[in-house]
Amino acid sequence: MFTESRTQDLLAVILGIFAALSPIWVKTTDNARWSLIVLGLLIALAGLAQMYRPAMAATDYAMGLFGVLLFISPWVLNFTEYRGASWTAWIVGIVTAVVAVAALPTVSGRLHGTATHH
Repeated sequence: MFTESRTQDLLAVILGIFAALSPIWVKTTDNARWSLIVLGLLIALAGLAQMYRPAMAATDYAMGLFGVLLFISPWVLNFTEYRGASWTAWIVGIVTAVVAVAALPTVSGRLHGTATHH
């Protein structure tokens, strides 16, 4: 089923699950709760999809977008006063975005010395 073991995809799954479950232990508003749950699940699903089909670069872009959306959600949805929810969104969002960028084929090729030169 899984054709390649990629640490960054497993990390994305763990981060997404952590974000989705975090309303259990952090104080939230309705906006914060749904932001963490929905975007956390989308991040986890993107990680699973990338594990299942590693050649599909669109999943890395989607994962990066979900990470950025999670990162900005405390400001956009106005829950910055809820520190636990905000910090969870900021940390999980930025780490997810960094993981997604690192997993992009061009970036990965440069990191491993296999990128094609134009």
